[in-house]
Amino acid sequence: MAVNQSRRRLLAAGAGALALPALPSIAWALPGRESADWLFSAVDDAKGRHCIAGITPNGERHFTLSIPERCHGGCLSPTASRAVVFARRPGQHFYVVDGEAQEVSHRVAAGEGHHFYGHGVFEPTGRYLYVTANRLEDAMGLIRVYDAEDDYRHRRDIELDGIGPHEIRLLPDGNTLAVGLGGIKTHPDYGRVKLNLGEMDPALLLVNRHSGKVTARHRPTHHQLSCRHLDVAADGTVIAGYQFQGPEWETHPLLCRLGSDGTFSELSLDDALTASLQQYTASVAVSRSRPLALVTAPRGHKVLLLDHQSGELLAAYTLPDAAGARCDGAGGFMVSSGRGGLYRITPGDPEAKALADLPLHWDNHLT
Repeated sequence: MAVNQSRRRLLAAGAGALALPALPSIAWALPGRESADWLFSAVDDAKGRHCIAGITPNGERHFTLSIPERCHGGCLSPTASRAVVFARRPGQHFYVVDGEAQEVSHRVAAGEGHHFYGHGVFEPTGRYLYVTANRLEDAMGLIRVYDAEDDYRHRRDIELDGIGPHEIRLLPDGNTLAVGLGGIKTHPDYGRVKLNLGEMDPALLLVNRHSGKVTARHRPTHHQLSCRHLDVAADGTVIAGYQFQGPEWETHPLLCRLGSDGTFSELSLDDALTASLQQYTASVAVSRSRPLALVTAPRGHKVLLLDHQSGELLAAYTLPDAAGARCDGAGGFMVSSGRGGLYRITPGDPEAKALADLPLHWDNHLT
């Protein structure tokens, strides 16, 4: 059973939080809405302290809030002023942030014998939260279901018959979950050490959230292409990114597409460009108003802009340690840098526009 520690003051989590303005209600980016009053991300500050950072899209105002562990991805409740931030793999907690009260309302533990993978998503009513997790006794990948109307009590588990589920999104039908199954076995006793690289079995999964049935399992062309991060278009198209775990001299496709008609394919880029990504993609953001997808590649200092319908590469930007990405509400995208920068990318503009440069190390996701 998950453990809740309610009503922990957000600003009391540690020293060093910056002075901040009063926060608006968390209506920054409800599903289907691309505009935002604040962008949020897990960060480390200049002294190495773990924080949640908020910044306005124009880069003019920001704040940081200390938390006790490094976090990774986040998601928003579609019906309430709450966001959830998940500890980085192998994470032991997720944090529910009450935007109106400006505090962490719940700190929920993975529970004995489990850990989280850094991502989750709400279903359309906002009641149930679906979180990717690992069961340690048999390394079974799970989706753990929590009830937001009952203090985030753990309700049930969905077994995925695979290892290492990572990012999870809800398709527009409201019933189907898309899951990047990384295929990598880890254990908290060994930190982030990868324990099964020779026997990986990654996939892009579709899962019925009601029955728990895996309705589709699309495997990459190489068993060491770990399927990690993804996003979903308004028509149900899924764009996902890989992280290759094999020899450094090999080059493989690092992106895949699952069309709304169920057609699965891997997206081929120029060999030199693929090699420059250094076998690693991070955040994926898909526009809900235009046929555009953006993918960050922090190791290669690249950002890729794609047509998510055709899979065609439209542009490649050089951006140092490109990290998180999301739509900006104006047809473009916001991108954070692990070196502290926040940028806007506008289709047709050959350069990313710098908005802010902060003494922060942004994690790979923006909420």
